Amino acid sequence: MKSNHEPIKEKLRAKGVVMPNPESVYVADDVDIDRISGNDITVFPGCRITGSRTLILPGTRIGYEAPVTLENCLVGKNVRLNGGFFQEAVFLGDNVFGSNAHVRTGTILEEQACAAHTVGLKQTLLFPFVTLGSLINFCDCFMAGGTSRKNHSEVGSSFVHFNYTPNQDKATPSMMGNVHQGVMLDQPPVFLGGQGGLVGPVRIGFGCLTGAGSIVRKDEERPNWMILAGNTRSVSLPRRSGVHPGAVRIFNHNIKYLAGLAALHAWYVHVRPVFARDPLSRELISGLQKTLVQSMGERIRQLEKFCDTLKTSHPHDRILATMETVGQYIDQVLDSPKLSASGETLVSWLNNQITQHDTDYITAIQSLPREIKTQGSHWLLNIETTLLDLLTV
Repeated sequence: MKSNHEPIKEKLRAKGVVMPNPESVYVADDVDIDRISGNDITVFPGCRITGSRTLILPGTRIGYEAPVTLENCLVGKNVRLNGGFFQEAVFLGDNVFGSNAHVRTGTILEEQACAAHTVGLKQTLLFPFVTLGSLINFCDCFMAGGTSRKNHSEVGSSFVHFNYTPNQDKATPSMMGNVHQGVMLDQPPVFLGGQGGLVGPVRIGFGCLTGAGSIVRKDEERPNWMILAGNTRSVSLPRRSGVHPGAVRIFNHNIKYLAGLAALHAWYVHVRPVFARDPLSRELISGLQKTLVQSMGERIRQLEKFCDTLKTSHPHDRILATMETVGQYIDQVLDSPKLSASGETLVSWLNNQITQHDTDYITAIQSLPREIKTQGSHWLLNIETTLLDLLTV
């Protein structure tokens, strides 16, 4: 007797999905075959595909090196997911991810961002070209920078973003680069040396380099600086639990991160749809927008958890009072993402470019005239600064 998922597999194969060993592939009953292209998609043996939100665009290869579990992921064109677990993540196209992946909710890889083997991501946003080496834990991070696959931001192998504190919170998001300049795909790359780490939350400027083995604990937002952070001396000290000496800095860094994501949301709402020219691509962008909103909700949740711990420690009245308004102001921005006059100029130029040349996202953004890029960056920066003015402590 055929299993319940067999008819779905048969329909996918009839659409053109290639399964070299279909008996070893599991496709759940909740998968919507209309959200999976039949054009040049291969699912290799041992893979599992589940979830009603799952979306797969043409040119995708799943499980070439090892079995893949794919759950409610949005997969753009020409993506290679070579092995591992992928849950509620977004891949915008031309991404490659090596074996033993562990990619979870809220992760977004924009075009040509990629990772080697044994990489763990959650609530991670990587702009185009960003490359991760092997044996990396890079959760709760944003990274931009670079102008091409040859000139890209990179995280060296065996790198860790320390995103969980002794006070048991994750109010630790770190930013490498920023949104308002990073979206223009013309900034110098960031390099994080292998066998190193970041103690979140930190902010690193475009063009910065951290030496191999460095554990970075301080911000360096000035562009083009080298950061060589040695190991601390071996000492033993009495510990006082529940103390938050850097509470103001931590809170403000979270607000800066949220402000950056708010600007990115406006970009996703007004710019990304210009390049969605077929039903599946439009579904990809719609899902991208929803994923980013969910990521912002997660950041607010973690910040609230952090603020809860402050109530039983030293007085932090300003932080706690401001926290009560964070969700309200973020919701206002998300409900009506602003498009300024300069933003309208940028979107109009891109629409004309698409109409005349049928160009892709990366080519179009990189061909923007300098003055339009500057105006577009100002549009996004204004969204960020508006929130910062309201919520910075």
